[in-house]
Amino acid sequence: MLLIFILMVVIIYLFKISTKGICRSPGCLLGKTAIITGANSGIGYQTALNLASRGCKIIMADWVDMEASKQKIIKHTNNNNIYAMKLDLTSQQSIKNFVAEVIATNDKLDILVNNAGIGLQFSTTSQPNLNSIMQVNYFGHLLLTLLLLDLMKTSAPSRIVFTSSAFAYLHNLTPDSLGFAGSKAVTASLQTYCNSKLAVLIASDIFSEKLKGTGVTSNAVHPGYVATGIFSPLHNLGFVAKIFLKTLEFIFAKDPWEGSQTLVDAVVSNELEEVSGKFLCDCRPFWKPLVAYDREYCQQIWRASLKHIGLEELTENI
Repeated sequence: MLLIFILMVVIIYLFKISTKGICRSPGCLLGKTAIITGANSGIGYQTALNLASRGCKIIMADWVDMEASKQKIIKHTNNNNIYAMKLDLTSQQSIKNFVAEVIATNDKLDILVNNAGIGLQFSTTSQPNLNSIMQVNYFGHLLLTLLLLDLMKTSAPSRIVFTSSAFAYLHNLTPDSLGFAGSKAVTASLQTYCNSKLAVLIASDIFSEKLKGTGVTSNAVHPGYVATGIFSPLHNLGFVAKIFLKTLEFIFAKDPWEGSQTLVDAVVSNELEEVSGKFLCDCRPFWKPLVAYDREYCQQIWRASLKHIGLEELTENI
């Protein structure tokens, strides 16, 4: 039995290595402007670093102090066109203030990478009826994208990229449960995380559909299981849980650079210049959960989402 177990671990590990898609596009981004949420660490930081090395102007958006990360990117890329701006995705006012500053200081926006995310509910949001996981992972990015669309249309061709996840397959999302404040229990948080990643995928597809003919594309990405610490609070459940999670990371997890590769590819690949409405994994299209192909279901989620963020008048038009 032990030999079989070891053999299975080896096979899974080799499979993990063989499915690490790498962005091989040499695309130059000189003259382009990109916003990357969650840019202070993890795959957001690695994405910012990669795009900066291609000459892109980077607006790092996060809720923490990003000065150290900003200076590291400048040092490693010799690109001084890097800016750090505070963005709290749990606060609609913070999102609106951020957008107002971006519009006031930039005449174009070529790339929007909606990457920031949390795995466990950590606080009550500024929107009392919303779960913080759903607010950061989904609602905040939905509002941010809607408010930046006009700037992106004037910059076309431009690209929107959402960080989703294969965890979307494990959803139990309904329009009625979409904004439920929920529980901070681990199981409830993990379920909400799965739901948020399906909602992100649906939003990406609907943006893709509604933006046809504008030159703005929208795609969602599964970066893989990445060792970014997004679920690190689970280590507090005890020694056994910590060892189990560390083992899973060793066997399955990519490092942040590896996890950023499909995000980068979605931004820079010439082959994806006019491609929209895809779910990308390892730098190639991947199957979506079946409900993502159910037009009526997706429209119900979209309408409920706009209602939750107070923009229900945009149900038909964006």
